[in-house]
Amino acid sequence: MIPPVGARGAAPRFELLTRVVISAIQSPFHLTPMPNLSPQAKGILLTVVGILALSPDSLLIRLISVDTWTLLFWRGTLLAIGLTVGLLFIHRTRLIEMFKVMGSIGILSGAMIAIGTVFFVLAITHTTVANTLIIIGSSPLFAAVLGRLFLGESIAPRTAVAIVTAFGGIFLTVSHNLQTGSWMGDLFALIASSFVAGEVVVIRFARKVDMTPSVVLGGIFLGVMILPFANPLKVQGPDLGYLGLLGLVVLPVAFGLLTLAPRYLPAPEVSLLKLLEMVVGPYWVWLGLGENPGSRAVLGGTVVILTLVIHSWIGLRQAKNEPNLIV
Repeated sequence: MIPPVGARGAAPRFELLTRVVISAIQSPFHLTPMPNLSPQAKGILLTVVGILALSPDSLLIRLISVDTWTLLFWRGTLLAIGLTVGLLFIHRTRLIEMFKVMGSIGILSGAMIAIGTVFFVLAITHTTVANTLIIIGSSPLFAAVLGRLFLGESIAPRTAVAIVTAFGGIFLTVSHNLQTGSWMGDLFALIASSFVAGEVVVIRFARKVDMTPSVVLGGIFLGVMILPFANPLKVQGPDLGYLGLLGLVVLPVAFGLLTLAPRYLPAPEVSLLKLLEMVVGPYWVWLGLGENPGSRAVLGGTVVILTLVIHSWIGLRQAKNEPNLIV
């Protein structure tokens, strides 16, 4: 029988789990040594925790009632502020040097984050959350191609099969909107997914450099770019709390972890793991707002998530049998 939470035997296991998770998050920031995990296991853990932290993002966007441009302005500005405070707490005076070390590649990464964010929010406001997140799941296709073209990364057979299968699930998801002509939001999501993939490949290229400060640049670029179209001082009421939670907590924590993950995993692997958001994100929106994703989105999402599970399971087995293999 599984002991209750307060049982004597549960405490040591809970404490051990807590230490492992905290260490897994702290290690990339050089706070404490991570347990004896392979690079792939580190990457998977960082990605999964980051996705879980990011999962309320779509719900918060829907709950915020201000216009899209004002939302985007505060999203970028608060993200930059929140993550900067966190990085200053962790790295202190080293933060300035971290910005310098990134160089032009950090500027490129920040620009991709800013532009991708614009299309992501436009997609959320023009189609269902489920459609948006499932379409963004197509980023493995773009990431694999870009990784092959610019990094010379080979595409493992299992990854190629997974990408094709996932893309089939995504097509099934959007098929109804294609038939009815209401595909603009889906197009915005597809553009956003291409920038997600590009940013992952950029980080993979600079894997020896901590690119987390590039997320701060992305927030700054977004705020400056959107300011002429926004009304920042018109935010009031519950929107203040929603924007604060989104920009100062959810996004800095999630983007910080997800920016680190590609240092340990190839771009297609990270993008496939990010499909977890496709399941958790719509669930929050259904729970909070009652949005029905539709039968085709459910079926297409099921295809994609099963692909993710099988792909990752095979990858973990290969990593266990061949520790030096990057898959």
